[in-house]
Amino acid sequence: MINLTINNIEVQVDEGTSVLTATEKTGVKIPTMCFLKGMSNHPSCMICLVKDEQTGKLHPSCALPASEGMKIITDDDEIHSARKEALELLLSDHVGDCEAPCRPSCPANMNIPLMNRLISEEQYQEALDIVKQDIALPLILGYICPAPCEKACRRKQVDEAVSICSLKKKVAETGFEDETILHPQKQRSTGKKVAIIGSGPAGLSAAYYLLLYGHNCTIFDRNPEPGGSLRYSIPDEQLPKNALDKEISLIEKLGCKFNVDYNITAEVFNSDIKGQFDAVIIAMGNSDDSNIATFGFELGRYGLITDRKTYEVNQSGIFACGNIIRSRKMAVTSVAQGKAAARSANMYLSGQVPEAVHRLFNSKFGLLVDDEINEYKKETIPDLRIELPNGKLDNFSDEQAGIEASRCMHCDCRKPSTCKLRIYADEYGADQKKYKFGNRKSIKKYFQNDTIVFEPEKCIKCNLCVEICAKKQDVVGFTSIGRGFDMEISMPMNFSIDEIITDVATDCANHCPTGAISLK
Repeated sequence: MINLTINNIEVQVDEGTSVLTATEKTGVKIPTMCFLKGMSNHPSCMICLVKDEQTGKLHPSCALPASEGMKIITDDDEIHSARKEALELLLSDHVGDCEAPCRPSCPANMNIPLMNRLISEEQYQEALDIVKQDIALPLILGYICPAPCEKACRRKQVDEAVSICSLKKKVAETGFEDETILHPQKQRSTGKKVAIIGSGPAGLSAAYYLLLYGHNCTIFDRNPEPGGSLRYSIPDEQLPKNALDKEISLIEKLGCKFNVDYNITAEVFNSDIKGQFDAVIIAMGNSDDSNIATFGFELGRYGLITDRKTYEVNQSGIFACGNIIRSRKMAVTSVAQGKAAARSANMYLSGQVPEAVHRLFNSKFGLLVDDEINEYKKETIPDLRIELPNGKLDNFSDEQAGIEASRCMHCDCRKPSTCKLRIYADEYGADQKKYKFGNRKSIKKYFQNDTIVFEPEKCIKCNLCVEICAKKQDVVGFTSIGRGFDMEISMPMNFSIDEIITDVATDCANHCPTGAISLK
């Protein structure tokens, strides 16, 4: 047996044990990408670096044998910096999007590609669930949203963008018309009460998510009917009032109370609102059109001053969202802020310190070059964008929606939550552009029947797929081609991907540390 010290903890292991395996006994998890138990070690990613305390040198722990008296440090500033640099070197050669360009272009960050795929498969319940995760008022926005997501859609490089906005409206309309489709259910009641001042897009969105959290909500509005700018500033020709009423009715069914014709002055706010509710969200529209200046909050050039990450104002338990903090033309931005303010208020009501939503590292490479357009067309249909006679005032039929959704080119990664390169790049704060020089590699996509997709420009050359294939001796398998920096993992001797792998395809996809090999 060998005795060593890891992070000042004494460990005893069998001879031949790697430091990576020995570290497991301490409960510390060392990051790895090119390591897989049962396979030979190829320390190529260098993410598993540790330090020999006695020499001060860094070593890949997966290939470092434990030795008697060894003293190992698994993390310090130097190790962290070296791992970060290793990730940045891997990213310099990585060409792929974690998220399709349409998603970060949506102020609500809705998972648009997944919605499209679910619609194309006629899974409207699942599609509604995805939409409602981020957008409380999809029917309303289906009529009035200027669709910044469509401006970012890569399908525009082929012909025209996917009709994302109308597809979202189709999902929302189906949710109201089809009695078998269920809307999200509330959590158990918390007994907490939240006052929301203003019933426009921000206030309605905040109420929707707070109700789902299980809180009681009361919306106060100075107008005779709820809806704010949605009702009183947008003509019927753009937003039919019955669509607005449907969305408001759903929020009312969730338990929201509406106090309309209710003018809140500073005196009323301090005596009847702050004292009677556990939290307050201010969503009363443009500050110029309100009496917010008399409430005692901090005002800036554009409106009410809030913490940009949590939407808190300068008084505990009070949050603000929508045009009251800055006038914007897009209702979808107010809807997104309403959800964010509701999240912060929920954290406050739960006894937590409000914090911003963390957006994961997002690899992106920009526009497609000409050769890549054909690669992305492999996952779509050739049909042109479906234009309805009356635009957004019309609805897609089920058949039309299925066709339009199938025009999506699946630009997003198939492993957004399991890709180790993304996970560790986010954890270590890696800079994707640090070592990027010259022209990037051109994207290619290979499809193995209906099982996997191989995208070599996402490969980190860990060789795991090569070894998995080699253990299955009756298949040709992936192989390493070339040497040095030009080495790549590919199909040997001009074989097609269908010819080189059979029943190990799923294993290759499951163990690939990135989205280079993924299940179709």
